Amino acid sequence: MSGNVFIVSAPSGAGKTSLVKALLEADQQVKLSVSYTTRAPRPGEVDGAHYHFVSMDDFMVMLNRGDFLESAEVYGNRYGTSQRWIETQVATGVDILLEIDWQGAAQVRKLMPQAISIFVLPPSPAALRERLTGRGQDSEQIIAGRLAAAREDMSHVSEFDYVIINDDFATAAADLQAVVRASRLTLAKQMAKHGALIESLFA
Repeated sequence: MSGNVFIVSAPSGAGKTSLVKALLEADQQVKLSVSYTTRAPRPGEVDGAHYHFVSMDDFMVMLNRGDFLESAEVYGNRYGTSQRWIETQVATGVDILLEIDWQGAAQVRKLMPQAISIFVLPPSPAALRERLTGRGQDSEQIIAGRLAAAREDMSHVSEFDYVIINDDFATAAADLQAVVRASRLTLAKQMAKHGALIESLFA
């Protein structure tokens, strides 16, 4: 029996991180993939829990060895997802969740076409702008840049299997949990888990 691989992507400001946190708290069968990164830890971040913090040299060795399922460079820092760790976890029946952008999602789908991808959208352009504006301390130029980046991210929504509109948080959280639960109930998954029982019912 193998677990599922879930990909959750969203533009900045859509509430993805909060939804993923709610899912992990509600469903103990889902594990969050911990990425490798070359950036320095921020205050409060724990190695192995938030990220695996490694040097650029170590990261490049892993990259050239083909260790990463997906990797990206963001603002001069490298990020990567361990393919071996995910395959080991999934082989034991654990569901793994990847919280990555649409580019990383595309890389994962190439190597794991069975991965289930979910895209989170804000309820309106106005709501997105309000969330990205934050405390009102950023310049209009910075906010415009964030909005442009978010629009670029959202233009890739058609590449995903499921779309969740994060208008009411409780509803969006329930929707995400519903996708995860339903994915465990496909015929293939249920035959792998309960094959003997199912066959005995009509033997």
